[in-house]
Amino acid sequence: MKDYAPLIEKWLLFDATEDSYAIEEVRGTVPEWLRGAYYLNGPSRFRRNGFQYRHWLDGDGMVRALFFTDDGIHFVSRFVSTRKLAEETEQGRPLYRTFGTAFAGDRLRRGVMLEPPVNVSVYPLGSRLLAFAEQSIPIELDPQTLETIGEFDFNGKLNEVSPFAAHAKFDPATGRMANFGISFSSTQPVLYLYEFEPDGSLAGRRRFPVEAPHTNHDFALSERFALFFLSPLELDFERFWRKGASVMESLAWRPEKGSYIYAVPRVSCDAEPFIIKRDSGHCLHLINAFEEGSRIHLDLVEFERPIYPEYQPVPDFYRDIDLGRPVRYVIDSAERRLIERREMSYNRGPDFPSVDPRKVGRPYHDFWLLGISAAGKKGRKFFDQLAHGDWRRGGVADLYQASAGRYLGGEPVYVGHPEREDEGLIIVQEFEAVEDRVSFLLFNAHEVGKGPVARLPLQRKTHPGFHASFHPPS
Repeated sequence: MKDYAPLIEKWLLFDATEDSYAIEEVRGTVPEWLRGAYYLNGPSRFRRNGFQYRHWLDGDGMVRALFFTDDGIHFVSRFVSTRKLAEETEQGRPLYRTFGTAFAGDRLRRGVMLEPPVNVSVYPLGSRLLAFAEQSIPIELDPQTLETIGEFDFNGKLNEVSPFAAHAKFDPATGRMANFGISFSSTQPVLYLYEFEPDGSLAGRRRFPVEAPHTNHDFALSERFALFFLSPLELDFERFWRKGASVMESLAWRPEKGSYIYAVPRVSCDAEPFIIKRDSGHCLHLINAFEEGSRIHLDLVEFERPIYPEYQPVPDFYRDIDLGRPVRYVIDSAERRLIERREMSYNRGPDFPSVDPRKVGRPYHDFWLLGISAAGKKGRKFFDQLAHGDWRRGGVADLYQASAGRYLGGEPVYVGHPEREDEGLIIVQEFEAVEDRVSFLLFNAHEVGKGPVARLPLQRKTHPGFHASFHPPS
């Protein structure tokens, strides 16, 4: 079989274009009930004036949107207009250090943190649309044009150096947004937990000490707790701050120290935090969590080692990807002990898990994620599977395998039918390497193995995204 992996470079090393146009060549059938806005964020500029960034997390953020209306489908793409982007565009050269790339004379925000490219995620909060980066407050965008409005500080409750992660969670019961941030320190690192009302006002903030300067990307939300899988991937802040190293160069993997699950009470809960020790392991993304009495079910994608090294150098991704797999932990919160650890057999380097947003923090069974059929083999590779996991079956209930030369990108977002809880769609990107073309694919969520029900070809390419969301009409 022909190896198309070298062609992945064509999906990464090109100059992205800001666009706005109607999608007119729909292939297949878009369900009549699909109405609302799909948003996707991801890095979309890896080169500037002959300089190439090293890591996938380095590129400037671009938000893309699909608007499903009675008049058809409209596509919009626009760079997030950050301080970094504006100054580097004006001077025509890179100025700021990034996650994976440091260079002589590079700059930091206030000398202590990265100037964020805002390239990780994008979520609606009430009537606002917010684009998120790692470790900084979000940028507000116009929900229709994607034009940048400016930094959003939650009515003055946060500032530009407040620790704030890119993986906000939304409680479907209250509409509140929860998020976290880790403040790195040589003496006592601190984890902050925030909750915000839909209007952006701060509902509460809590501080919890952590054992080490963990580099942590994601968390899960249950009814009473926020749950973290803290692995021994630690930031050597002296190397980053004093010696001018990139974040990637400053990360230290110390598996001998072990990992632990950290359960901290939400702002409306008076429980005490507690820790469940683990041997080791690394988790980039969690799937979901929920409670049944005193039992907490915590679901995540677990690897033996960190995945960040697989994001470099651009475009040689996933050359030695750890197999990884979905794992469920069942914890007794009253006795503060682990009852069960259950693995799924699906081990194709899975990532970017997604659930029905109406099920966040609630009992559920189904989830969706991307996988790499060539996981376990050496050499450049990328996602080419869409898997539907089902905890009732203990494995993958349904699997879509893209044909040779086609790759998938972006979190597979679930869009539920507005009136039928058991019916929904999955939206994901596709890159056709030979044709050098990008489309968005729509799948029946519970029959992904049958292939897409609709394909929405774009007029021009757009880069593979990270995290996405869907906002139904008000």
